[in-house]
Amino acid sequence: MLRKCEFLLVSRFGVDPALRVDVFGELRLGDAFAGVSQVPGFHNDTRAFLFQGKRLSSGGSASPLRWTHRGRTAPLLFAIARVSAFSTDTARDVKSSADATERILQKLRNKKEFTVLATVKQETLNSGVILFLELESSGQRNEIRLHYRTQGQQPHTEVFPYTLADDQWHKVSVALSASHILLHVDCNRIYERVVEPPSMDFPEETSIWLGQRNSAHGLFKGVMQDVQLLVMPQGYISQCPDLNRTCPTCNDFHGLVQKIMELQDILAKTSSKLSKAEEKMNGLDRCYCERTCSVKGVLYREDESWTDGCKNCTCSNGTALCEPISCVPPVCPPDSAPAYVPGRCCQECQPVCLFRKRVYVEGEKQALRDSSGKCLLFECRDRTMHRVAPSICPELNCAESEQMTLPDRCCNVCRGHDFCAEGHCCAEHSECISLETGPRCRCRDGFRSLRDDEAYCEDIDECAEGRHYCRENTVCVNTPGSFMCICHAGYIRIDDYSCTGECRPAVLYHQHSIPRQFR
Repeated sequence: MLRKCEFLLVSRFGVDPALRVDVFGELRLGDAFAGVSQVPGFHNDTRAFLFQGKRLSSGGSASPLRWTHRGRTAPLLFAIARVSAFSTDTARDVKSSADATERILQKLRNKKEFTVLATVKQETLNSGVILFLELESSGQRNEIRLHYRTQGQQPHTEVFPYTLADDQWHKVSVALSASHILLHVDCNRIYERVVEPPSMDFPEETSIWLGQRNSAHGLFKGVMQDVQLLVMPQGYISQCPDLNRTCPTCNDFHGLVQKIMELQDILAKTSSKLSKAEEKMNGLDRCYCERTCSVKGVLYREDESWTDGCKNCTCSNGTALCEPISCVPPVCPPDSAPAYVPGRCCQECQPVCLFRKRVYVEGEKQALRDSSGKCLLFECRDRTMHRVAPSICPELNCAESEQMTLPDRCCNVCRGHDFCAEGHCCAEHSECISLETGPRCRCRDGFRSLRDDEAYCEDIDECAEGRHYCRENTVCVNTPGSFMCICHAGYIRIDDYSCTGECRPAVLYHQHSIPRQFR
């Protein structure tokens, strides 16, 4: 929460000079740096500068404000726009003086709370670092990446899906308070996260560059205005004062009155419905209501049992409780063999046929060709191989070299034939896939097989088996094929896997699906 004195400094009387760094002013940007020229900006209150640079090879990078120590580039302070190529041939060398560097770093050194502000216009599809601790804007991937080193000097990257490289003006601010980071774009809070704190310990021999990584690499192409550093939390209020209004406007007040009237109308209608529902509930007190279970459109009564594929289920207190069926390998007589039967979970003894020194299970087919090349199809029925009447083969729309001969049919098929379309035995949570010579069942993501052919599958309980990534202040809840991380009561979501106990307004989070292999 913003302290009252800080709010006064930011919104009413401007920012205390002791807490503010004007980057353009410290670097004396108006003193004729080659490749930098003053141009009209987003507004006319302050100066704006166009940064141009010599042509770089594809994949070059640019960092508007960084520090370099003994030939090593470290991830602080500003970096704006890594670009793929530039169109001009003007070289530039925008570097702070030793005195300016010391003044800037003196305000930053070992501070845990500060805010970086800038107004930028980045070229469409340009990929580059935007602001503070290498905040990279990728126009190719439509995302922002925050690169920095932790207090343990380990590299770290946070990825935020968002597009800045669209050749439009944008107000950008990054506020850091210990491990708490806020990203605002155009006065909208885009992301709020808890991350590992960055290192703020700067060496003595430190150089600060603006619009480039060094004298030869990483030149930024675009326009910058109002590049500032405020050594205080939530300094974005100086860029967007309306983000912390203490008093509502007249329009706000009228809107609240209108909303209250609408809520009163909803309350009256809801009260009427509740009154009618209460009357019906009083009538139900005289009735006996049996809890039932509805499964796949079938209604089961309390304590009723049934078999669902490879699971035995029972209706208990309105909930279907199911357990996997444990199959015992059948002991079959010599003229039969264990085989799966459609609609049954476990293998059963089925009659077999002995044909040309090979055993065939009931219903299995075999195609042979006689001496003249004619195809003959046989099927095992009642322990005897019976001749199957020939059928007319469909016309194939593929070259002869792309046709395949299969052992269980006389008609050829084209490579890539959809065997699943001919029918399959894959049950719920199992999908049919067409292989080279026939169909096969495969369990869907988040499910495991109940038998070796994967025709029947059951859900994997990631929560019970510890195969989830739910972090602090959350509870794992299993869902079919996946899981969810639910915040404990009174906690606020940070991302898909963690929550915080800090009390703050609702934050816009960009949800995205997570690939199964990374869970």
